Amino acid sequence: MIARLVLFLVLATVCPVFAAEAPMSSDAPGGRIVRCAVIGGMSMTTGLWEEITRMFEADTGYKVVVVSAGQRPKLAESLRKGEVDLLTMHSGDITTDQVADGFGVNMRPWTRNDLVIVGPASDPAKIAGMTDGAEALKKIAKAQANFVDIQDIGARELSHTLWKRVGIHPQGKWYLKDESGGHLDFIGFAARHNAYLVFGRMPITMGKVSSHNMKILVERDPTMKRPYIVMEANPLMFPKANVKGARALSNYLLSEKIQKFIADYGKDKNGGFPFFYPVSPMAIKYASQNQ
Repeated sequence: MIARLVLFLVLATVCPVFAAEAPMSSDAPGGRIVRCAVIGGMSMTTGLWEEITRMFEADTGYKVVVVSAGQRPKLAESLRKGEVDLLTMHSGDITTDQVADGFGVNMRPWTRNDLVIVGPASDPAKIAGMTDGAEALKKIAKAQANFVDIQDIGARELSHTLWKRVGIHPQGKWYLKDESGGHLDFIGFAARHNAYLVFGRMPITMGKVSSHNMKILVERDPTMKRPYIVMEANPLMFPKANVKGARALSNYLLSEKIQKFIADYGKDKNGGFPFFYPVSPMAIKYASQNQ
């Protein structure tokens, strides 16, 4: 009996100490764990997310856990199920819908990647070296050189924007319907048809897809960049979300420190270009004033 009493007193005294020192779960608002859904190219291909979160953890004491990584539909589903506190991926209808449907809040662009025009080395439209994507497409249309309207959301949206900018509604035998096998075969399909296409630089330079001897012909167009957004779980929808931690991380992504880091990250592996680009200095300034 005395032994049991002593054990009880020891546990009552020691256990609260360990509980106080243990990191709080993300199940509690203000916990130290931030659960994230991260687009695949950022977390699996370039290592950017790992580098940023390593700095964030060192600077703040939070612990970042990637709960979901991959394509946008998978990430959106993770947010809708309340599995994550923060989500980052390409912008588009799927991201806007998260906010419109009440699942996400405080959506902001924080970085961008660039797209390029890829084509055969023979370059029948003579666009090599151009830095204006819209004007390059105009020359492709004039030459009626083959162009593939690939079924990639980002590349397709951008190419349609470029066509619209020069007032061209592309049609004819030269404007090819995408009959590839998906993302890994977009360039292969274009190569087999001696055709041009709009595509992301990074998958090519990182060897994620085969170039099939196709060349990057048009680059350095500032309008051919695609933003990535960050958003936080809506606490009204998900009361157990780590609102404080998610806001700290989203603000950190827009901090001057991280934006400067992004501007140089990956240049040695990406043909002298960073994997991702900073957003406007005004976006950074606004974020710093509204934390």
